[in-house]
Amino acid sequence: MSRYESDYILTTTRSVRLRLDFDRPIDPTVIRECLEIALQAPTASNSQQWQWLVVTDPDKIAGIAKIYRDSFEELTQARADEGPRWPEGDSRSAAEPGVTRSATYLASEMHRCPALVIACITGRVEDAGQMAQAATYGSIIPGAWSFMLAARSRGIGMAWTTLHLRDESLSRDLLGIPADVTQAVLLPMAYFSGDTFRPAPRVPLDEIIHWNHWGQRTPEG
Repeated sequence: MSRYESDYILTTTRSVRLRLDFDRPIDPTVIRECLEIALQAPTASNSQQWQWLVVTDPDKIAGIAKIYRDSFEELTQARADEGPRWPEGDSRSAAEPGVTRSATYLASEMHRCPALVIACITGRVEDAGQMAQAATYGSIIPGAWSFMLAARSRGIGMAWTTLHLRDESLSRDLLGIPADVTQAVLLPMAYFSGDTFRPAPRVPLDEIIHWNHWGQRTPEG
């Protein structure tokens, strides 16, 4: 793969919600292929403590979907009470109605997904220091992102979600996840309709890059 082909995958891997084809099944072997690729991602000290929970049972998918939907509704109400999130003119403000619309759709339709994947890692971070926390999440998030990229190249879309963790015990009890395992992300997945995605609007790099010292915007100072 040339650098230009990899750039295309990296810049067009969106959180897909509205364009998911819930009626098309996903062959388990395809999920396994993507996970095999995910296992090439780095982990702290080569610990490889990741665990991948693939959910295809319709009743359990429905259970996770309800947990997610309840959390989404609670968060939506809280944000409505807070008022605008971004200042007027911010690109994120302009995109928010579309994001809200697609997020609402996923919350109402997640139960139709043919598969959910929960990326987990052995260990807990609640009482760990910042270095240990960073190492723990840094040992599962790269693999989860690689999984998303591998799925994207196979025509499968998903959204990076964590709302089901507002009360982690609910999904843990439903799926039998041990108490010493941390859930990092929920990935609802389905083949996506259409074949094109474009790079999304982002905060300008010049506003968020720092060279050598916080606030220094150029290498030369």
